[in-house]
Amino acid sequence: METSLIFFPKLNMCESKEKTFFKLIHGSGKEETSKEAKIRVSPEEAVIWGESFDKLLSHKDGLETFTRFLKTEFSEENIEFWIACEDFKKSKDPQQIILKAKAIYEKFIRNDAPQEVNLDFHTKEIITKSITQPTLHSFDAAQSRVYQLMEQDSYTRFLKSDIYLDLREGRPQRPTNLRRRSRSFTCTEFQDVKSDVAIWL
Repeated sequence: METSLIFFPKLNMCESKEKTFFKLIHGSGKEETSKEAKIRVSPEEAVIWGESFDKLLSHKDGLETFTRFLKTEFSEENIEFWIACEDFKKSKDPQQIILKAKAIYEKFIRNDAPQEVNLDFHTKEIITKSITQPTLHSFDAAQSRVYQLMEQDSYTRFLKSDIYLDLREGRPQRPTNLRRRSRSFTCTEFQDVKSDVAIWL
């Protein structure tokens, strides 16, 4: 038995890598529209997501579903930061490393960033000091911290949410009204960034 799962197309896996990374970093600056994409998820698949946080994130539909849940809690910056870090670590060109690091820092790390993640002062200070000469490991400590927060807090609530329980029990998915937070970036900033996004298909 399969259940129809309704998603908003923020993380469209069918888009080009460059367009996907651009959206992750910049956002569209618009409210979520009524256009919805349906993905079919079986209860058996949903049960697997409940076995561990790693199994949830390693499954494309699991990642989409968890992102949708975080939007209902207005904490989607955590998963977006984690995804951006995964992409960043795949970068090979030195110039791209600098551009992507700056984009991630401006959106998620700096004080009053549009989607600032919750990090301790020491971790933020280390990143701030190294951002002019970033390496592929510049965000490792911050990514690990955000991952732990999601695993210990958000993931636990996700497993008790209607979004997850409806899927696990094979019940029809209930529509959820979601909105996107405003972004302060313009379309011209960091437009030369090329993506290596490949989210565990």
